[in-house]
Amino acid sequence: MTAQQLKNSILQMAVQGKLVPQDPNDEPASVLLERIKAEKQELIKAGKIKKDKKTSEIFRGASRNLPYAFCEQVGKEIRDISEEVPFEIPDSWEWVRCSTLGAIIRGSGIKRTETVDSGMPCVRYGELYTTYNTSFTETISFIPQELFEQCKQISYGDVLFTLTGENKPDIAKTIAYLGDSHVAVGGDLAFWTHHGMNPLYLVYFMSSPYAIGCKVNLATGDIIVHISGDKVGSFLIPVPPLAEQDRIVAKINELEPIIREYHSKEQAVSALNTIFPEALKKSILQEAVQGRLVPQDPNDEPASVLLERIRAEKQALVKAGKIKKDKHESVIVTRDKIPYEIIDGKEHCIADEVPFEIPDSWCWCKMGMCLDVRDGTHDTPKYVPEGIPLVTSKNLCNGSIDFSTAKFISLEDHEAISQRSKVDTDDIMFAMIGSIGNPVLYRGNEVFSIKNMALFKKIENGLDMEYVYWFLYISQGDMKKYASGGVQSFVSLSYLRNYYIPIPPLSEQKRIVAKIEKLMKFCELL
Repeated sequence: MTAQQLKNSILQMAVQGKLVPQDPNDEPASVLLERIKAEKQELIKAGKIKKDKKTSEIFRGASRNLPYAFCEQVGKEIRDISEEVPFEIPDSWEWVRCSTLGAIIRGSGIKRTETVDSGMPCVRYGELYTTYNTSFTETISFIPQELFEQCKQISYGDVLFTLTGENKPDIAKTIAYLGDSHVAVGGDLAFWTHHGMNPLYLVYFMSSPYAIGCKVNLATGDIIVHISGDKVGSFLIPVPPLAEQDRIVAKINELEPIIREYHSKEQAVSALNTIFPEALKKSILQEAVQGRLVPQDPNDEPASVLLERIRAEKQALVKAGKIKKDKHESVIVTRDKIPYEIIDGKEHCIADEVPFEIPDSWCWCKMGMCLDVRDGTHDTPKYVPEGIPLVTSKNLCNGSIDFSTAKFISLEDHEAISQRSKVDTDDIMFAMIGSIGNPVLYRGNEVFSIKNMALFKKIENGLDMEYVYWFLYISQGDMKKYASGGVQSFVSLSYLRNYYIPIPPLSEQKRIVAKIEKLMKFCELL
């Protein structure tokens, strides 16, 4: 149950007489209604409110020997309204139309341009949605004295509600005024005055699921929703004894802090549920690249042998002119669990540079040493209406390429770009500029070019590229922290080539990938 559902349940219990116990010593609601009726007649006689066009009286049929549970008399006509009465109420309560309780009056039009920094207090329509909650005693808006005297005004105990809104459930948002001075009321508002009720009971009634259902049934419009004072006046309202109204209001006020705390806890749980799948995913991947996701097998070929094979393959590619020779070849060795890097014959300890310890059968390596790390064009070729898609960082999303927003370049420009950055199956694309990261392990057969993109290409008989993909996925946050640039951040190709990657034995890489794929399916179900 959400906090709103809990509040709705409490409000519905309140208007059905189930929130607080009835007291047989309370003055019954029928006496209260007679008093309200008499006071209303005096106000009509004094010209302070208008006479109802059709006065409604609701009574139980048995009281007049009629065969109906509930009857309504308007003028001389009596009709059965048993099916309109939505639920049972205690014997000491009564059903009436809202219009029976005092008068519902539409406010005056007050433009925003007519408000001043200080002056006479006024309430404008939008403030009921944005500023005031259940009740208010002071206003945030003011108008000049001359305009104030022309406007309709509310006093203590009057209840305001909106006549327009964005949706039907929220229409007729209701607020009680509990201040001392008179307040001018703007347009698109109505106020309920001389109702003789506890004003906060009326506010809670108008927020109850039952009253919301009445609003939805009677409001009109879609984009802008409208309801009239007459329609609100037609609602059937359950009237408790006045003393019970006070107890209901006191009980709801007592429960509201609990509802707010419940809402706060609900939001915290919701936030946790939102971030938990991704947090779990990162935790799984962190365990994977640290050698803690699957057990090591002493029969596996060590990672050092795999790296020697990759080094030999790269040398063959350099000799064949397919890739360039590394200017400063890096070899990392481990002695007594401490990693050392050898560059140009010089050795130095990198224990403070690598982020964590790895199993004995693993090796640290720079990405440029175990992969062919390239980049796409950084120029902007001329775009054409139709041609070859040019994929940028904006087209990388959730591990795939969104071609629908890609722009096109000519075949000639594509061929020029592809001479150094053709994307093949099992290559990994990685955004270098802007939204850095978003790795994509390519497994398609489309023809396209790439821009502002790093390209990690597999060395034959080398690493499992799915393992590399997951390593890049978990490492992209760290890479972003060290990005350069201002508005448009970027990472350099040199930075990516020199980024340390932990290398498991090839057999273990495959076991890690299989385990990750199995666990990711569970994460997607969360």
